[in-house]
Amino acid sequence: MIKDTSGQDKVRVPNKSKQWIKPLLLLVSVLCVIGAVSANLFSSQARFSIDATALRLATLEKGTLIRDVSTTGKIVAANAPILYSTQMGNVTLVSNPGDRVEKGEVIAKIESHGLMSRLKQQDSVLEGMKSALARAKLDARRQQLASEQILDLARVDLAAAKRESRRGDVLIKTHLISEIDFEAGKDTLQKATLAFAHAEKEVALMKDTLEFEIKDKISEVQRQNLVVTELRRQVAALKITAPVSGIIGNWLVEQKARVSQGQALLTVVDLSAFEAELAVPEIYADELGLGMDVELNFGAITVMGKLSSISPEVINREVTARVRFAQDDNLHLRQNQRLSARVLLENKPNILMVKKGAFVRSGGGQRVYAVQDKIAKPIAITLGARSMSHVEVLSGGSVGDVWVISSLDPFKKADEVQLR
Repeated sequence: MIKDTSGQDKVRVPNKSKQWIKPLLLLVSVLCVIGAVSANLFSSQARFSIDATALRLATLEKGTLIRDVSTTGKIVAANAPILYSTQMGNVTLVSNPGDRVEKGEVIAKIESHGLMSRLKQQDSVLEGMKSALARAKLDARRQQLASEQILDLARVDLAAAKRESRRGDVLIKTHLISEIDFEAGKDTLQKATLAFAHAEKEVALMKDTLEFEIKDKISEVQRQNLVVTELRRQVAALKITAPVSGIIGNWLVEQKARVSQGQALLTVVDLSAFEAELAVPEIYADELGLGMDVELNFGAITVMGKLSSISPEVINREVTARVRFAQDDNLHLRQNQRLSARVLLENKPNILMVKKGAFVRSGGGQRVYAVQDKIAKPIAITLGARSMSHVEVLSGGSVGDVWVISSLDPFKKADEVQLR
């Protein structure tokens, strides 16, 4: 019979202190894994990396900030008068739209039969008055001659009376005439003297009267002459001439149309002087001022001008402004030619500024990420005036600081971001 191995077995008592080692090691391993995962998760929230090439960076600097408004506009003629009808009648438009005309050239005619008839009537009245004046001058000369004749006769009678008086003085001494005849001679001399004096006054009065009547007639003729001159001017104005050299713009009435006095007929565009007409957003209306510098861009050509007028009304949320600039034959300007412009509102020298970017909008102008040693951290900032290319920094930065000026959305408001 074969014996089993039971005789070789030994009974061993387990060690109670060692039975907890494996569970403890397993627990420590699990805790380490959880800690590592938590650390990685926390680190990914507190710091993550962004490709630096996807961002725009700019350095803060001191310089002159030019506040400006970018807008568009068109070229308009500085002088484009509208011509109006001077009288009621039928209009004949001599020049067509687009035709070149010279100053003083007849470009339209108005037929006014009533005005022509009045001119002929008043002209006839003037001729009648001139004839009446000539007749009055002849009558005055005739009356003047008659009064001078009376004066001459009175002078002869006076001379005769004086001669008879001297004869009487001689004869009375020799008692050849009576006392009565002597006194009668003296009375005749006195009458002749009075008659001559009255004749002289009558001649002077007649002269003044005739001069007054002639002067009155002359005044009537002059008044009528003014009436005729005005009518002739109105008749001459029926031929409407170009006030400036240029081209005919648009017809505002039809050919041979019946027009009333003061009705617009056509426009003449002066091609020798242009202005720029800009449409400025109404939010800048209160900042605009006459004389401000404006930069006009005609493709590759830039011209400086000044604001000459600002419209007092807002149309379609825009304010119309006119800009005067030096004319140059090299510009080859045309009516309604489009252009771009910058209205220079303000120059602020020696200020801290940074290039303008999307951070202004995404950060609300109060927050930006500053970069140092490839680490981007958010800082609070205060921005001021803005131009097309730069923005003023009032607080939160200094010269040489590097900011992220692109959109801040990729940073997800993290407190620290690694740039790679």
